[in-house]
Amino acid sequence: MAHANVLMVAEKPSIALSIASALSRGQMSTRRGSTDVHEFDGFFLGFRARFKVTSVIGHVFSVDFPAKYQDWSVTDPLELFHAPITKTESNPKAHICRHLSQEARGCGHLVLWLDCDREGENICFEVIECTGFHEPRRRVYRARFSSVLDKDILKAMDNLVEPNRDEALAVDARQEIDLKVGVAFTRFQTTYFQGKYGNLDSRVISYGPCQTPTLGFCVQRYLQITTFKPEKFWVLRPYIIQNGYELQLEWERNKLFDVDVATMFQKLVMEDGILEVNEISEKQESKSRPSGLNTVNLLKVASSALGFGPQMAMQLAERLYTQGFISYPRTESTAYPSSFEFRGTLGALANNPTFGNYVQRLLTDGYHKPQFGKDAGDHPPITPMRSATEDMLGTDAWRLYQYVCQHFIGTVSTDCKYVRTKVEFSIGGESFHCTGHHVTVEGFTSVMPWLGVNERKLPRFMKGEKIEVSKVELYEGSTMAPDYLSESELISLMEKNGIGTDASIAVHINNICERNYVQVQAGRKLVPTALGITLIRGYQCIDPDLCLPDIRSFIEQQITLVANGQMNHFHVVQHVLQQFKQKFTYFIKQIENMDALFEAQFSPLADSGRALSKCGKCLRYMKYISAQPARMYCGTCEEVYYLPQKGTIKLYKELSCPLDNFELLIFSMPGPEGKSFPLCPYCYNSPPFEGVDTLFGAIKSRTSGKLGKGAGMPCFLCPHPTCRHSVIAQGVCACPECSGTLVLDPVSAPKWRLDCNMCNCLVFLPQGAHRISTTRERCPDCDTTIIEVDFNKKTTPLEDGATLYVGCILCDELLHSLVEVKHGKSFSRRMRGRGRGRGRGGGKRGDPKMSFRDF
Repeated sequence: MAHANVLMVAEKPSIALSIASALSRGQMSTRRGSTDVHEFDGFFLGFRARFKVTSVIGHVFSVDFPAKYQDWSVTDPLELFHAPITKTESNPKAHICRHLSQEARGCGHLVLWLDCDREGENICFEVIECTGFHEPRRRVYRARFSSVLDKDILKAMDNLVEPNRDEALAVDARQEIDLKVGVAFTRFQTTYFQGKYGNLDSRVISYGPCQTPTLGFCVQRYLQITTFKPEKFWVLRPYIIQNGYELQLEWERNKLFDVDVATMFQKLVMEDGILEVNEISEKQESKSRPSGLNTVNLLKVASSALGFGPQMAMQLAERLYTQGFISYPRTESTAYPSSFEFRGTLGALANNPTFGNYVQRLLTDGYHKPQFGKDAGDHPPITPMRSATEDMLGTDAWRLYQYVCQHFIGTVSTDCKYVRTKVEFSIGGESFHCTGHHVTVEGFTSVMPWLGVNERKLPRFMKGEKIEVSKVELYEGSTMAPDYLSESELISLMEKNGIGTDASIAVHINNICERNYVQVQAGRKLVPTALGITLIRGYQCIDPDLCLPDIRSFIEQQITLVANGQMNHFHVVQHVLQQFKQKFTYFIKQIENMDALFEAQFSPLADSGRALSKCGKCLRYMKYISAQPARMYCGTCEEVYYLPQKGTIKLYKELSCPLDNFELLIFSMPGPEGKSFPLCPYCYNSPPFEGVDTLFGAIKSRTSGKLGKGAGMPCFLCPHPTCRHSVIAQGVCACPECSGTLVLDPVSAPKWRLDCNMCNCLVFLPQGAHRISTTRERCPDCDTTIIEVDFNKKTTPLEDGATLYVGCILCDELLHSLVEVKHGKSFSRRMRGRGRGRGRGGGKRGDPKMSFRDF
């Protein structure tokens, strides 16, 4: 009979040992190599065979750029999108590739025992490459298994299949996309920001298509907390004493946000004073036992109940798996296959000192099939495989193992059943109720007590019974901001939005912690750092896609098409990289927007800025940073507001914008003839009116429609119909030089003047007046706004020492004689007919150009 040589390769040395022990029934020899090699004789496909079982240690290769692309200072990050990639040994000192090549010599068959997920499939083809089994005539087999118990290994050996190249290529695609996108953004950001700010608290300012949306969730919650405004509410709480119990009743209206209305209801209830029992209902209810345990749910419970971070939980679970105590811990499935042996699994725990008694009762009285869950087609749910005690495992591993056992036992127990009693009352036209719970069957909650239903006994009531109220409390509370995201909540969000896989979720969360983007605080809450917040705010102001989960789910959908054999691996990679290259190019062009946030947060500018005016969103003071480009920075809202450049900024009498509640500022240009005007920081950065197309300071820039730095809408361009600072209220007449409007300069006293809101035309008004202001009246002849002048007593040109004078600067001879035009043509009543676009002197009736009457 022919003699075959068979090489078997597992993912870890401990799994190789389990496989060799099971197949040889312990009759094997072991020799040292890069990883141990176990040898024994047996039968393979009906032939006598010599077996060699060895292992890799995870991925044999990792992807990187060739050496010429490694120098950050030489390579433009944009080139990386088209750069070639190379595969190099992940752990060169271990010499795994050489080891596999040597062991494969003389072997005609290769059996791959890698973990049964996409990553494992990818490692299969790495092993095939190292061993030379990609040549024709050399046979390759794939073993599929979910636990390292002897029976599961023997079963896998009897059902060998072929490795799946499509799944392996899907991992290649993801590796290439993540490398190119991550490195391009990371290099550009790190070089750009670390070159400017010395106090950034991270070595590398990294970007990752999974890592960044993960951070985005944490920052989104942080922003919800900081912008939260609590609201007061009131709840009516009557108390009764029944059979010696004091009971507080629940109000059907729950809560009200108006104290006067709540007080009225309290009065009605107190005036009545007698409750009537309207209805008593009893209802049988049940709490369903859990379905099978998958990786995501294990990580959530580990974080919320056991206090283990996802990274640590996965390390403990991996160890329990390789030691044979639990099944493979990376699975998306919560449904058990129809062939699953529940009795055998329970039997393994029947003598366990912790769970044995409960398990024996299940075996005697009959266990139940678990609730139907989701079958992802990978591995069965995480299940205990062998009995263990705390002494065998150590405290941390035991706590995780204990939960896996409790969950599994819970899935095959009965549901929890209880009776819910509700008693409904009425008093003073208002409805109240109280509820009680009585557990009839504990079911799975006796092994998972934290999920149990709280017993609440009620005293006996009779329908129609009348009961005196002992007191009526009006409780005052406030709505609460949400808490920081817990790890458990973050894992749920990642799973729901398709970020990461059961294998990588823990890695992404660990990355954002290690890079100082978030800190894990008490209760495993994730609190973003200043750097994490600024990064996400930066992406949001340039291209929100970069930090939204949609971008990752788009990549995952494309990769799944490769894994299912529906799309070509090369085309998918090119398609996704093309999308990201466009985003990267746009990101570079817009980086100044992100830089403004970094500068305000990290440079000494944030320290040197001085508190100047209140933010309309949070009502806290914003800092004025005078260094170019001048801007306001709200530290609470993490917002930057650009200002007109090359001038001085002051607070304008603590007046507020009626549109957004931001305090107004006065901007003054330098020089004796420099104009001054009020502006709202928010309106200046986000003009609220369409049609305000001539922005002050610069033209509208960039295809995105976003404003360039130093371009916006000051009050003298604002068409708000009632605001006293707008061009409607302060505009006087058309500019003789352009299509602009002459607007009263509010802080030019005592040298009062009008400034054009578009060109440099100035018109000096009567000098030395106490006060000059616009009125709501218009000149019947020329439609110019009538102004009111309060002359100085000593220098008044009016007879009898009168000081107050009202008139039109074009038609009134006295005022017209006191007006002087600078940087513009002189103008007189002859201008009356000139319609000037925005001009206040504008327009005969029927003039097609817009006049102020049209707003």
